[in-house]
Amino acid sequence: MKYKTITSLILMFLTLSCAHSENSSVQRIDPPYWWTGMSNPHLQLMVYGKNISASSVSVDYPGVTLQQVHRMDNANYLFLDITIRPGTPAGTLPINFGDYTFNYRLYPKPRKQGRNRGINSEDLVYLIMPDRFANGDPENDLIPSMQEMVLSRDSMYYRHGGDLQGIIDHLDYIEELGVTTIWCTPEVENDQPVTSYHGYSVTDHYQIDPRLGSNRLYEQYVSLCHQKGIKVIKDVVLNHIGSEHWMLKDLPMDDWLNDPVKYPKSTYNCEPVMDPYAAQKDRQTTLKGWIHHSMPDLNNDNEFVQKYLTQNTIWWLAFAGIDGIRFDTYFYNNPQYLVHWASRVKEEFPEVTILAETWVNGMTKQAWFSGGNTVNRGLDTHIDGITDFRLREAIIKMLNQSPDQWRNKLTPNVAMNPVYATLAGDFIYQSPSCNLAFLDNHDLSRISTVLGEDVQKLKNALTLLLTTNRIPQIYYGTEIGMTGFCNPDGLVRSDFPGGWPGDKENKFTRKGRNKQENEIYNFVKRLARYRKNSDALKKGKMMQYFPTNNVYVYFRYTDNQTVMVVFNSNNREIFLNADDFSERTQAASSALNVMTDNAIKNLNRIPVPAMEAAVFQLE
Repeated sequence: MKYKTITSLILMFLTLSCAHSENSSVQRIDPPYWWTGMSNPHLQLMVYGKNISASSVSVDYPGVTLQQVHRMDNANYLFLDITIRPGTPAGTLPINFGDYTFNYRLYPKPRKQGRNRGINSEDLVYLIMPDRFANGDPENDLIPSMQEMVLSRDSMYYRHGGDLQGIIDHLDYIEELGVTTIWCTPEVENDQPVTSYHGYSVTDHYQIDPRLGSNRLYEQYVSLCHQKGIKVIKDVVLNHIGSEHWMLKDLPMDDWLNDPVKYPKSTYNCEPVMDPYAAQKDRQTTLKGWIHHSMPDLNNDNEFVQKYLTQNTIWWLAFAGIDGIRFDTYFYNNPQYLVHWASRVKEEFPEVTILAETWVNGMTKQAWFSGGNTVNRGLDTHIDGITDFRLREAIIKMLNQSPDQWRNKLTPNVAMNPVYATLAGDFIYQSPSCNLAFLDNHDLSRISTVLGEDVQKLKNALTLLLTTNRIPQIYYGTEIGMTGFCNPDGLVRSDFPGGWPGDKENKFTRKGRNKQENEIYNFVKRLARYRKNSDALKKGKMMQYFPTNNVYVYFRYTDNQTVMVVFNSNNREIFLNADDFSERTQAASSALNVMTDNAIKNLNRIPVPAMEAAVFQLE
């Protein structure tokens, strides 16, 4: 039986509207529908309605059993544990609440090829903030039923009108750049009175924000991406919700949130979570403190909260066929719950990739949250990769400091290249190539600004990003050198020029970009597209040589291809002798500069310009 997405959604909406009209006591059920044939047969439904807990509940459907009814102190909620056994047919599941029936839909689990494929080192991720990328549908800029009714592109803190249709309209641009994966900041509803554009203050876990589109459009967006060979990452937030979440007006139970009266502020410190000597008070402050008073902190110790959040993640994966998850504010959550969450996700969709945001200081602390038990943590997080903030800092340090600043008192005659030193610590990860490498994102100053708007430095940073053994991620606009500091003006979230009707400049086109912007764009495009066709850069092994004479050399290689990357931090051109790297170059007789197409016949004299990172394919 094939999964017919649009027809199914229409049936679902008709079913829900009819069920609501039968009796107003049931206002909603989450998840709004489910699937048969799931690996785990257990499902917990949250039922919300006026005095619904007074109802007697029963189901009568082949293959489905109502295991338990949980009645809360709040009479407006019921939690129903049901089992959907293997072989259960899809159809309408009648849930009887005394004298009326709610028709709940069960669909066959989607099994279409090309869904839930996972992300790996072969991919190039493009991070988009939908409200700031492109406005494809001006009709949804302001929704009268929603709280924030201000649209102002002159302010970084109001909505600007970008949406999913805007991304769809520019998929050709994204594909042409060499991107293989799109990650958007959260698209779910954020019906907050102010600053609702960023997506991290969810007010309905099961709805796309109407100002970005609809659930149906989101499903179409993912499908269109897949048709172009582009994967999709969904940004998932389990730590907190928005202060205007529909549930907060009538909480299911007293401990749904962490201290909703005092909303204790988080210290934002990761150390108490991993510190073997930590006081419980400090640990609880990190795990249960609120990031902001407008973002109530969810109690991940509560098993009903856990099931609600876990099922929501699985629902979106099944609904839209998403390929990967970026897990926001990872270390603020209950560690034991995170293991269970990841295990359930992998149980249903084993190929889906989970990337955890770990904004912490130090590689060891990053690794503490990664998959495996490499740092004697005592548990496996089942996380595929972490966001590699340490490698980003190393790249910036390498490009903004002189080699003299890399020296230390113990080795005054040796310049320890920061990137070399960071990658040398990869033994601490189970799978370093699954980590997400990046130069900037929506929370950080743009890399062009950090590098002093020096085009050559930016090219060098991009070269390192796209050739090391990681999953590389580019923030929208980096490919044209967009600038801005994170503080105090928040300009890192500026609109992409040309994404709005009437924009004076359209940077999506060659003619709309100035000479420097085209230089950067063409550089990214050339290297990204080369990477897309290079097995060595996508999945090859890595070998690096100890930096000498302010020159850092590493190789990416397979049995059939070898790529040599050289960073010359001297203020003069140098010539390398391939014999100095014979372990990897001995089979080569010539080389090709990937970015210039210059052929090099004499490998005893490989030219590398001053202050430049060069990429060579050995022949």
